[in-house]
Amino acid sequence: MSSEESVPAEGIERVETVEGVTSPAATRVIEPPTPSRSFWTRIDRPFVFGFLMTMGGLVAVLLAITLTNLSTVLIYIAFAMFAALGLDPAVRFLERRGLSRGLSVLAVILGLVVVLALVLLMIVPVVVEQITSFVKSVPDLITDFMHSDVYAFLEKQFGDQFEQLVADAQSFLTDGKTWQVIGGGALQVGSSIATGISGFIVVLVLTLYFLAGLPSIKTALLRFAPARDRAGARGITDQITDSVGGYVQGMVILAFANAIVTLVLYLALGLPFPPLMATVAFLITLIPLVGSVLFWAIGSVIALFADPLHALLFAVIYLVYMQLEAYFLTPRVMNKAVSVPGPLVVIGALAGGTLLGLLGALVAVPVTASILIIINQVWLPRQDARV
Repeated sequence: MSSEESVPAEGIERVETVEGVTSPAATRVIEPPTPSRSFWTRIDRPFVFGFLMTMGGLVAVLLAITLTNLSTVLIYIAFAMFAALGLDPAVRFLERRGLSRGLSVLAVILGLVVVLALVLLMIVPVVVEQITSFVKSVPDLITDFMHSDVYAFLEKQFGDQFEQLVADAQSFLTDGKTWQVIGGGALQVGSSIATGISGFIVVLVLTLYFLAGLPSIKTALLRFAPARDRAGARGITDQITDSVGGYVQGMVILAFANAIVTLVLYLALGLPFPPLMATVAFLITLIPLVGSVLFWAIGSVIALFADPLHALLFAVIYLVYMQLEAYFLTPRVMNKAVSVPGPLVVIGALAGGTLLGLLGALVAVPVTASILIIINQVWLPRQDARV
């Protein structure tokens, strides 16, 4: 006997014939298909499998705990890399003028240290003095406000409730227990300042190392790409680093412009604490999108306690400047660095701020620009090549 086998969809069909004889009435035997086994029935050693799954879950939990405990270090590293990419265009500018990479990095770092030292020597004493004056002048500011026309208007509109609210605020600020609580909180603030100074030193040292070794870092990362794709990957990496560096420089320029405008307005209008408010403006306007609006509200409220009319002038003039910045300065400063559509800027900043707070808001725009570069130069060409 001989047999021929074929596998139809419904099972195995076997045709049996008598040797040497061709007969149309050959016997056909259809065998049922072998039942498929589920994933769980294919596990030969379920105890080992369960043990490995449990160990994998524990490793994942330990990894998550480790990353949580290292969050501060990771934030330091992210800030340092962000600062290094922001300083890299200045280093390359010096390299194009004939200096070596090491001398260029040294010159840029020394320049940064000199600028920071001048800022600390010129601004910090004035800011500390004005903070002290502001705290001491709070009762007088409230008293002057109570004798102003704005207070009379609000009292007329809201009656005794507004007067009681102001009285409660004045008693709270002049109570000795309040300042004891504030003094206790000042110790925590001092501890936070010490932690911030140590963190700043760590970030500065990491920035120095990252800035000096940035070319070698990029070369080492490019080795993870296949050799045939490294040239294209290097071009994309250079575009991403250039966009991040340009974005950082643009944000510093815009924040500095906000600080200068605030200083000039406060001096011209005779408002209190011009250096302090200029410093606050620089720090707050580094936050993309909402920084200018947030400082506009803060600056207007502080000015309101000194002079309501001048506060109104400050609010109007600074609002006009915000429009000029949005439609004139920002496109000129940022378009050369990053080219991101407006809706994506808003979405990226909201997502980054929600996930990583201030750091996420700062890096949201360059990260969005980097994703767009990868999509336009890697993914879309591959899709266009498919027929």
